[in-house]
Amino acid sequence: MARVLVVDDDRSVHLMIKRSLEKMADAPTVESCGDADAAVSLVRSFKPDCVLLDVMLPGGVTGLDILRDIHQIDSKIPVIMITGGGDSSTAIEAMQLGAYDYVNKPLDLPALNALVGRALETRRMASVPVALETAPATDQKGDSFVGRSPQMLEVFKTVGRVAKQNVPVLIRGESGTGKELVARSLYQHSERVGMPFLAVNCAALPDTLLESELFGHEKGSFTGADRKRIGKFEQCNGGTLFLDEVGDMSGVVQGKVLRLLQDQTFERVGGNETIKTDVRIISATNRPLEDMVEAGQFREDLLYRLNGVMVQLPPLRERQGDVALLIQHYLNQLTRELHRTNLEGISPEALQILQAHDWPGNVRELQAVVRRALLNTTGPVVVPDFLPPEVRQAKPRSDSQTPNTTETTTTATSAGPSSDLKPFIDGRLTAESTDLYAEASEFMERYVMTRVLQETGGNQTRTSEILGITRGKVRDRVKQFGINLDRTVEIPSDDE
Repeated sequence: MARVLVVDDDRSVHLMIKRSLEKMADAPTVESCGDADAAVSLVRSFKPDCVLLDVMLPGGVTGLDILRDIHQIDSKIPVIMITGGGDSSTAIEAMQLGAYDYVNKPLDLPALNALVGRALETRRMASVPVALETAPATDQKGDSFVGRSPQMLEVFKTVGRVAKQNVPVLIRGESGTGKELVARSLYQHSERVGMPFLAVNCAALPDTLLESELFGHEKGSFTGADRKRIGKFEQCNGGTLFLDEVGDMSGVVQGKVLRLLQDQTFERVGGNETIKTDVRIISATNRPLEDMVEAGQFREDLLYRLNGVMVQLPPLRERQGDVALLIQHYLNQLTRELHRTNLEGISPEALQILQAHDWPGNVRELQAVVRRALLNTTGPVVVPDFLPPEVRQAKPRSDSQTPNTTETTTTATSAGPSSDLKPFIDGRLTAESTDLYAEASEFMERYVMTRVLQETGGNQTRTSEILGITRGKVRDRVKQFGINLDRTVEIPSDDE
C-alpha cells in the first residue's frame, strides 16, 4: 500500500487531507506531523511515496528547507508544496528545487486527490529500473549522426564514399531528418575541411534577397543597395556552400546557379565583372523535384547538375529501431546542457510511449520532446507524466503502420516490402488467410512499383515506360498503395 506524509502545522489540514485521500480507489496510508524535525524523521522511518509539504512551518524552518533535506534522503519522492500565500517567487523556487507540484490553500480536495494519485504513480514508475540511463559526460561537441538501422548505415557509407570527391551532392528527406547534419559531415570529411563552410536557406529569403545573398551586388544595383556586397559564392571560395531547401529558388537564381556549377563563374547583381570561384555545392530539399520539373517549376538541367550524388535520409518512423538510440543520445546531451546532474534516466513506460510515437517532425521533433521532458521532470527519472501532452495522448500506430520485417506500407523511393515472399507468406498462413493469392499478388505489385519509382527518383512518366503501363495506372497504384513521392528509403538488399 502506498504511503503519504502530510507536513503542516494545522491539524485540521491533516484530518481534511486524510479523509479526502481515504476516498481514493487505492487509498494510501497517511501519516502527518507539524514541524521540520518530525518531518525529516518520518521521511527516514515511514518512507513515504509522496509528501504534502506546507511552505510555512514553525521554528524558522521553511518547507523549502525541508524539501532539500527530503531530496538528500530520497530524490525520487514526489513532494507537493502547499501554501496559503500567493508569492510567485516561492513557487518558482520550489519548482527549481525539484518539487513535484505546487498548490494553494484553500485546497481543492478532488483536484488534490488526482494530483496525489499521479504523484504516487510517478513514484512507482521511478522506483522501477530505468529503461535508458544517462551516460557520463564526454568530450564530444555538437550534433552527430546516430543510428544503426540499415537505412542509416547506407547513408553513412554514401557519405564515406563521396565526402572527398569534388562532386555536388543532393540530400533528400523530410523536414527534421537531419539534412544539414549530412552536409556538415560531408564537409568535415572532405579535402576542403580547412576552408569555409557556409549555409543558406533558400526558402527563408525573398527571390531578390536570395540572389544578392548568393552572388552579391554592386552599389546602386537596386533600391537600398547603398554599398557593394560580397555574396556567399565569393566568400566561400575554396570551401563548401550548403543550399538548403533548394527547391524554393526562383527561375532566375536557378539559372545563375546552373552557370556556376558548369564553369564556376558568376556576376554580382547589377555588375558585369565575371568572377571566378571554386565552391563545392551541397544542396538539400524535401520537395519532389522531378514533379516540379514536369510542372515547369524547376530546371531539369539544374537537377542533373545538383544530383551528382544523392543521399536519401529516411523519416524516423521508418527506422524505429533508432528511436531508443536517439533518445539516449539527446538524453546525455541535454542533461549536461540543462545541468540536470541528478537525472538517472527514463522509465520503461515513458520509453514505450516514445517508441510508439509516429514522429511526424522526425529527429528534430524527438530532440525537442526530450528537451521538454527534461524541463518538466522534477525527479531523477523521466516518467510519462513529464512527456509533452501531444506525445502522451497520441494514438498508437496500427499494426500496418508499425515497422517490421514484413512491412507493406511504402514510400516513393522507399524500401517498401521486401522482395522475399517467405516472411509474408508465412505470416499470412499463420493468420489463416483465405485470399492468399490476391494478397501475394498485391504484395509483389507494390514491391515492383516502389522499386521502379525508386530507380526513377519518383518520375512517374519514366516509371510507366519501364513497367510498360500507362502513366494513369502508375498514378492509380501510387494512390492505392499509399506511396508518398517526396520520401525516400533504401530497399534492403537480399542478404539483409
